[in-house]
Amino acid sequence: MTLLNNDFLLNTDIAKRLFHEYAENQPIVDYHCHLEPKEIYENKNYDNISQIWINEGLYGDHYKWRLERDHGVPEELITGDGDDYDKFVAWAKTIDDSLGSPLYEWSHLELRRFFGINKRLDASTAPEIWKETNQQLQTPAFTPRALIARSNVQVVVTTDSPESDLKYHELLAKENLAFKVLPGMRPDDAFNINDDGYHDYMLKLGEAAHAQINSFKALSDAMGQRVTFFAEHGGKIADLGLNSFYYAPASDDELETIFTKGMNNESLTAGEINKYTTALVEVMMKLAQEHDWVLQYHVNVARSQNKPMFDKIGANTGFDSVGTQADLTEQIRRLFYDAQAKQILPKTIFYSLNPNDWMAIATLLGNFQEGTVQKMHLGAGWWFNDTRDGMEKQMKLYANVGMFPNFLGMLTDSRSFLSYPRHEYFRRVLCEVIGQWVANGQAPDDLDYLGRIVKRISYENARDYFGFFDE
Repeated sequence: MTLLNNDFLLNTDIAKRLFHEYAENQPIVDYHCHLEPKEIYENKNYDNISQIWINEGLYGDHYKWRLERDHGVPEELITGDGDDYDKFVAWAKTIDDSLGSPLYEWSHLELRRFFGINKRLDASTAPEIWKETNQQLQTPAFTPRALIARSNVQVVVTTDSPESDLKYHELLAKENLAFKVLPGMRPDDAFNINDDGYHDYMLKLGEAAHAQINSFKALSDAMGQRVTFFAEHGGKIADLGLNSFYYAPASDDELETIFTKGMNNESLTAGEINKYTTALVEVMMKLAQEHDWVLQYHVNVARSQNKPMFDKIGANTGFDSVGTQADLTEQIRRLFYDAQAKQILPKTIFYSLNPNDWMAIATLLGNFQEGTVQKMHLGAGWWFNDTRDGMEKQMKLYANVGMFPNFLGMLTDSRSFLSYPRHEYFRRVLCEVIGQWVANGQAPDDLDYLGRIVKRISYENARDYFGFFDE
């Protein structure tokens, strides 16, 4: 069988028909990514394939960087100031030795879908692929906007800090684009009360909110102002990167004392940090509920585990791993129980990087379903689970404990404009899973019925759940 042929990952006739007739050409709703709106607005061509493929965006592609470190590539050719061509050759050599990695399949898929290059990437083909891709990258078809449009993307939701002026979102909204670029709020810095820069961040956030943040109450009000501002720019999502979470309710007086200590850069106990985090999560829940937003949680992550490299090149550079908080589900149960009692539980998507959490989280979310549409969702296979095996495991678990046709489908979570074939990859896995159910006698051999479900999961559910086209 040819590498990445027309039916790769599809092993039954029904899977092949579901993909090619129902999934393949569906639009994409990329409801969580790390593309830079500034790059989309400026719409500049990239000089070479390394810039857009390996070092693209604010941080670059740490999926690739981790794999290169496994391959013994020197840091100079990963995040350093090495020559771009040398970086590309190093990546080509890495890919040639990465059989079985999803990056092996993704990389070749991206070369095929965007550049029409069907050669295998390795050291011998690197020079000609370097030349061929770089020639194409100078054409109008390879600007950021063109790449998004060519991928049939309808909505791009970026990741933006609460203090952002959303300048580039405003400018993009005035353009006649074939797709929407909407902001997604990620208030990580507001949660980092134990960081040395917390006081300065509160000043920055207060300036954006036209307020003096001198209390926890003032912080809550400022966050409300920023959510309103984001909503006025089409925002419909907030995303909480909690890593770990411990539920700890606190009185108003306790919160004000904790806030003051944080502003004064005084030492805080773990219990105080947990109380502050819990209270701020509930602030975000309440605001999301009021604005009919979706609140996403990304949890159970161990970030920046290599301190010397963190000190040298910073966060989000490929030194993160799966978290192991054993009592996570119990802590989230207490949070949701309290939030539902207060009537502040919004639409929710919950991602854990540790797949051992998935069954417990999925069944927990089922306790809080209400209304005419499914409110609570287990998120797609995320990060280290963004693989064929991870996707398949997550889909089957979702089907076993929930309403599989309501699944919200895939997102890129990427910093690269070349990552959209990941949606194709997901859709192939989706159709293969359903095809195997048919082969096993678990699902009817009814193409129209199954095709409607495939279209829902591939596109329609995300479109409708977030309300991107309600206006």
